[in-house]
Amino acid sequence: MPVSGSEHISHRFDQELAEIRRLILEMGGLVEEQITFAVKALTDNDLDLASEVMGRDHEVNALEVRIDEECTTLLARRQPIASDLRLIMAVIKTITDLERIGDEAEKIARMTLHLSEQSYSRMNSEIMRDVVVMGDLARNMVRGALDAFARLSVADAVEVAKLDDTLDSSFRAAMRHLVTYMMEDPRTISLAIDMLFVVKALERIGDHAKNMSEYVIYLVKGKDVRHVTLDRLTHEALDED
Repeated sequence: MPVSGSEHISHRFDQELAEIRRLILEMGGLVEEQITFAVKALTDNDLDLASEVMGRDHEVNALEVRIDEECTTLLARRQPIASDLRLIMAVIKTITDLERIGDEAEKIARMTLHLSEQSYSRMNSEIMRDVVVMGDLARNMVRGALDAFARLSVADAVEVAKLDDTLDSSFRAAMRHLVTYMMEDPRTISLAIDMLFVVKALERIGDHAKNMSEYVIYLVKGKDVRHVTLDRLTHEALDED
């Protein structure tokens, strides 16, 4: 049976959507790697690795531009509606957050180079543990948000949103440790302030990952759950239509 023109167009449209989904997962994988390497560079005082993270930030930016162009072209050419339109909108928002996560990872790498000039190996081990814990949480949130997007899983997206509270608690603990560290030895104030930028960058990564999880809920359920409490987000995301 011959394929009609409309069937051909529909098949091509599905292929274009699939390519956009593939590209966003590629961008997400790169960003997740940037987080891993940035934290490792800091904890290992690996200046070469820090420089590599900074040098790869342009790859993240290039993917953002490419995906944005693909989405713009698709909107103009196909004029998608309903769930297809929500997918494009979710992708456009997601790549913005992914690019900003990449910026935060680059910031951590940049701070590593700056901290190396201050002999930060003498930094309190408790604070370095805070960085490792926050780094793992932030990376897991990004990975969870990407998995939720790949599977269109609302339940997975909600779990990512819940992790943001855990990351925020770890950030507050790190802040307390940094304040104590400065009070015990005022000579470490400059070093501690630099470390503050690091833990704040990790906290912001969690915020962006939470945003990404909310876009998944919007994509699947058609509900905008931004700026709502966690309890309400969970209820609205998981309730039956």
